[in-house]
Amino acid sequence: MALMQRLEMRQGQSLVMTPQLLQAIKLLQLSHLDLVSYVEAELERNPLLEAGDGDASGDAALAEIGHPAAAETIRAGDIDLSRGEIEHDHAPPLDNVFDEPVETRSAAEPQVDAFTLSTPAWQTSGGSFDAEDTDFAGRLVSEPSLHEHLLAQLDLATDNAVERLIGRHIVDAVNEAGYLAESCDQLADNLGVPVADVERVLGIVQGFSPSGIAARNLAECLAIQLRERDRYDPAIEALIGRLDLVAKRDMGALRRICGVDDEDLADMLAEIRQLDPKPGRAFGGGPVQTLVPDVFVRAAPDGTWLVELNPDTLPKVLVNQAYHAKVSRQAKGESEKSFISECLQNANWLTRSLEQRSRTILKVASEIVRQQDGFFASGVAYLRPLNLKTVADAIGMHESTVSRVTSNKAIGTARGTFEMKYFFTASIPSASGAEAHSSEAVRHRIRQLVDGEKPDDVLSDDALVKKLMREGIDIARRTVAKYRESLRIPSSVDRRREKRVGMR
Repeated sequence: MALMQRLEMRQGQSLVMTPQLLQAIKLLQLSHLDLVSYVEAELERNPLLEAGDGDASGDAALAEIGHPAAAETIRAGDIDLSRGEIEHDHAPPLDNVFDEPVETRSAAEPQVDAFTLSTPAWQTSGGSFDAEDTDFAGRLVSEPSLHEHLLAQLDLATDNAVERLIGRHIVDAVNEAGYLAESCDQLADNLGVPVADVERVLGIVQGFSPSGIAARNLAECLAIQLRERDRYDPAIEALIGRLDLVAKRDMGALRRICGVDDEDLADMLAEIRQLDPKPGRAFGGGPVQTLVPDVFVRAAPDGTWLVELNPDTLPKVLVNQAYHAKVSRQAKGESEKSFISECLQNANWLTRSLEQRSRTILKVASEIVRQQDGFFASGVAYLRPLNLKTVADAIGMHESTVSRVTSNKAIGTARGTFEMKYFFTASIPSASGAEAHSSEAVRHRIRQLVDGEKPDDVLSDDALVKKLMREGIDIARRTVAKYRESLRIPSSVDRRREKRVGMR
């Protein structure tokens, strides 16, 4: 067979991941805090983008650009929990995320294009120095961090340059809980000094406040605090050495090891409970991020569910068409015209992507509410099994899109704020062949059974399996044990011992 070269023309279809499409996909999975940071970076990069002034209300601005309604009503009667069916008689058409063409602007539209659902606080401060906080005295008052607190004590504890160098490395190795995260051998190797020098300086640092700081383990942390209280006698030293028995509440073994009676052992345990197992937490760590809902679900007076976007998590972005027209007329070279055109394209695509992001979040959240109507009406016990494919098929999207939407997002309800991923639970089969049970609902039932047990009738894992089986839940013993451990419920032996101690 002869080898030869030739040219062929073929026609086919393929998905090209353009930078704009990658941007839209990226925006889907960002949390609202990450989205704010991303939009702020785009505002600095693109001269045609502006932060909104927040004068117009969210609904008015939405109507101006033809945005979909920011809320959707879910009828409670749409869901039959016994059959697991959903009716979409009044549901809006649920199209895919990125299949709509980018709309062109008509000459009759205003010169400033806006996408907004609210005015977050970070956008209303303005861009001048006059709008900034001028309370300089208030800025000077700040709580010192644990690292700063320890370094200040180190400077007073020793004036030896070598000890200060070792001490700084020890302080750097203390984690937020107050424990030494590196061993003395590691610190000695890194510094090129003898281990004995590191241990000597560590003893100095362990004398700093808060008491128990820079300990290498829990036992050492408690021992440091007891020494400062002058309560570290041989009996309590033996007790600290067997914290595993303390966790198991094995009082008989502790009495034999410590050589004390029940009353002395009770006093020693009460004294240990007064100690701080994490001395560093008094100074706090990084900023605590409050779980802010991206979607609110509330009951309407007529018994329906109203699903609406949280306006505080949606940035307001403006495309300044007037400024674009001005600079376009003054552009001279091809590079300037190309730059302006690219900025306009990126600005329009950003507003389009933000709009599509809001549409998609609302669609997914609305479908979750339809599927989990029993949870919103009656609680965790009525949470149904749900997976990404069920939601994706119902709203006509791909599973990966739903997965991105539910990442780093939360739903605010009357029962609290829950991550969207919370509503996707595994399925536990029913013993009677009825509808399957949600794994989260089964965990909730296990917690109820354990909380309701009597001291003389503690339920073992086998007993829990039998009780759940009588309630129509077909579950294996190892699954019950796994769920019990995930709920941090001790074993039946430990619970029985704990309840007996509590009765004394």
